[in-house]
Amino acid sequence: MTYKKRSAGLLLFRRTDSGPEVLLGHMGGPFWERREAGAWTVPKGEYEDDEGPWEAARREFREELGLAPPDGTPVPLGDTVQSGGKHVTVWAVEGDLDPDDVVPGTFTMEWPRGSGRTAEFPELDRVAWLGLDAARGMVVKAQTVFLDRLAEHV
Repeated sequence: MTYKKRSAGLLLFRRTDSGPEVLLGHMGGPFWERREAGAWTVPKGEYEDDEGPWEAARREFREELGLAPPDGTPVPLGDTVQSGGKHVTVWAVEGDLDPDDVVPGTFTMEWPRGSGRTAEFPELDRVAWLGLDAARGMVVKAQTVFLDRLAEHV
């Protein structure tokens, strides 16, 4: 049996006078540091068979942002498959937070590659509220479907 990488996340959104905004995170680490378009993501992470996707989405929100997941009513946005083959399931939840309150989780990797040294990097090096049109130009391409589905909801 082939193992399929699965990830789940929460897309926080808020309503503003100029339309809905979503909270996205810029992926941390050296690969993404000089990129903008395609380098932003829904706060999400992988999960195994012993955890459901909804529970994983809430856990990952806390791990990636260092804040409690919102208590709003979840809106299922379905799933998509990213270019690397990862299956991503996302829920939208209405809420608000100040990006300055985010304390991102970290990961460790060998850097520079082949050096034998490890370095620690933030999972997300920054987060921002973006209108749906701006978000479409910044988010990982496969995740734009979640923005479209949210637009249908709001």
